[in-house]
Amino acid sequence: MTVRKKWPLVLLGAAAALLLPWMAVLALTLPGSARVDNWPLAWIGLDVLMAAGCATTALLGLRGDPRARLTASATAATAVLDAWFDITTAGTGAPLAEALLCAAAEACLAAACVHLAVGRHPDRRRTR
Repeated sequence: MTVRKKWPLVLLGAAAALLLPWMAVLALTLPGSARVDNWPLAWIGLDVLMAAGCATTALLGLRGDPRARLTASATAATAVLDAWFDITTAGTGAPLAEALLCAAAEACLAAACVHLAVGRHPDRRRTR
């Protein structure tokens, strides 16, 4: 691999290293709770993004377009992110139980998307 092709990977590695102390700063300084404006819009936005990813992946996949693997990857990440925030922002009792049920459904969606993104498919073209 040439130096020209390695620089984005080096940059990603540096970003990962720089995020570690930043996470420590956040863990020590962020409040335990906060009032949030536009709370419904934030949650609806995640679901809109997930629905758009599902629809785009389905349309591209039905057309046999290999870009469906990219949208499936993004949709899997969105589903995991949604599940994370569902669980970590839920209250105790019934809200947490509901969040865990939603997270289980989102985990199934993420697993299906990962399968579409990296699984072996008969229409996959072989390169030699």
